[in-house]
Amino acid sequence: MPETDPNLRDLGNRNLAKIAPSAIRAFDEEISQIPGIIKLTLGEPDFAVPDHVKRAAIRGIEADDSHYGPSKGKLALREAISKYLAASRQVDYDPETEVIVTDGATEAITATLLGLLNPGDKVLVPTPVFSLYFTNIEMAGGEVVMIDTSDTGFNLTPERLEAEIEAAGDQVKAIMLNYPCNPTGRTYSKAELTALAEVIKKHHLLAICDEIYSELTYDQEHFSLATLLPGQVILISGLSKSHAMTGYRLGYIAAPASLLPNVAKAHSFMVTCVDNIAQDAAIEALTKGLDDPKEFKAAYQRRRDFMVDNLTKLGFEMAVPQGAFYIFAKIPEKFGSDDFAFAKDVAKKARVGLIPGSVFGKGSAGYVRFSYAAADDKLAEVVKRLGEYVAQL
Repeated sequence: MPETDPNLRDLGNRNLAKIAPSAIRAFDEEISQIPGIIKLTLGEPDFAVPDHVKRAAIRGIEADDSHYGPSKGKLALREAISKYLAASRQVDYDPETEVIVTDGATEAITATLLGLLNPGDKVLVPTPVFSLYFTNIEMAGGEVVMIDTSDTGFNLTPERLEAEIEAAGDQVKAIMLNYPCNPTGRTYSKAELTALAEVIKKHHLLAICDEIYSELTYDQEHFSLATLLPGQVILISGLSKSHAMTGYRLGYIAAPASLLPNVAKAHSFMVTCVDNIAQDAAIEALTKGLDDPKEFKAAYQRRRDFMVDNLTKLGFEMAVPQGAFYIFAKIPEKFGSDDFAFAKDVAKKARVGLIPGSVFGKGSAGYVRFSYAAADDKLAEVVKRLGEYVAQL
């Protein structure tokens, strides 16, 4: 094993050193060593990629589709994304200049923030929310302004947004919205987004909208802020959740052309271009597989209802998820409010893996996140184990 030259041991990006690693991944790895544990920790669909999408990837391999492609993505895929967004969001994005194919939605978020933020720019982030946003804003030199929404059903209100903008001052440049939301499963209605849009438009904010779970809404149709404010929205999505293609790493950005040059530059410096075979599969998914998510959504809704019903009986409190595949549940009062201690104890004694709520920002302490993207029999076993755990205490 090589020994580092002593003169090199102090090397390292000091700004990056200040940022903690992913707490979700770290906690998942910590409890993964427990024998027989059932993990509801990661947002990983348990379904297989649809067969016709897999066959499209195979055809690409057989056709030797193995050379560098355009940095922004294959034009055929950008055209498919543009057509899909025109039908679902009623916004016409030029596939040549207003769509970028990325290495998953994660890279889309990273490239967007690196391309558009300057040091000291403040970004409003309603919480609880996926902690990746915090670290990526900080990596880009921005400042995170968390907005605790735990007292308004985990949705941001226009009144609260107005107050936070006033308090944060002139350096506020953008707001990040994730809907349906990880970890709460909550989303926004057309009326709620219309009210928020008035405030965002008034203050000329950039809205970065992560809509990766948009195909998985249960009780209402997904509505996008881009439909209302196309000139102020960076729309980010992908196929990881809708088509269970997490390993394909296929995401995209859609936005007005004038906002994208630096974003495209950051993207090209990070990944050059996205894997051709993943793009071949994505073209198939977005041209012939738009109905594929319906089967997944029906299963997730059934699982949601099962978990909400049973967790409520066990003493957990939650806002019923309207989309995605997470439940963000308040720990029963008798267990206290230390969500890390609770999650570790449940992992050890009940052999059930959950994510402590505190990793998701303000308003998250005392909660745990359940991912119900797991087979029905596993969820039934989780409920059984948790029931025994609660009964013992």
